[in-house]
Amino acid sequence: MKSVDIDDAKSQLSKLVVRVLAGEDVVITRAGKPVVRLTPIDSDEMPRQGGQWKGLVRIADDFDALPDEVASAFGIDPE
Repeated sequence: MKSVDIDDAKSQLSKLVVRVLAGEDVVITRAGKPVVRLTPIDSDEMPRQGGQWKGLVRIADDFDALPDEVASAFGIDPE
């Protein structure tokens, strides 16, 4: 595991990224204490896909209507 001070990491970021992508573990330190670890993003993860709840959720027709008592509670003049 390679430890690098945060000031050195600023000037060597590109090189550190190459090392991490090659499999090396890199920890960035501040005042000698570890603060973050650089890790590669796993590109094999499947992208998120929506639609799992399609047809299972119903939104009421009056969903956007604000009841007068709620409007009054927030200091809004009900129209």
